[in-house]
Amino acid sequence: MNYEIINGADKMKIEEIMNLLKQTYWAERRSQETVEKSMRNSQCYGIYLKDQNMLVGFARVITDFATTYYLCDVVIDCKYQNNGLGTALISYIENLPEYQGLRGILITRDAHALYKKFGYETLNDRVMVKGRL
Repeated sequence: MNYEIINGADKMKIEEIMNLLKQTYWAERRSQETVEKSMRNSQCYGIYLKDQNMLVGFARVITDFATTYYLCDVVIDCKYQNNGLGTALISYIENLPEYQGLRGILITRDAHALYKKFGYETLNDRVMVKGRL
């Protein structure tokens, strides 16, 4: 797959992000106003398929850039899952210098195996942490 990882909410269309979030169990009912506000207050990343000219993956990071970051809203379009795009997106984010040395937190009821590849440990059935301080 010919893809590009996009850094910045201003480079993504809200309609495409809403379509992705509607595929999730955690954000399917979020209003566009709420999604836009969350994006303004987060670092946003996406996977853009060049050949199809569309956004097929999205993730947000909320952070203080000093101690902790919260990885959230990670979603890959269901039609494009199991092609390594989720791994590529998380790898990109996890390797950014601004998150190195910080504690990472995420909450998910699935995909634990994906996040374990990046050093996250399961604390309970949903919370995962990386680099406990």
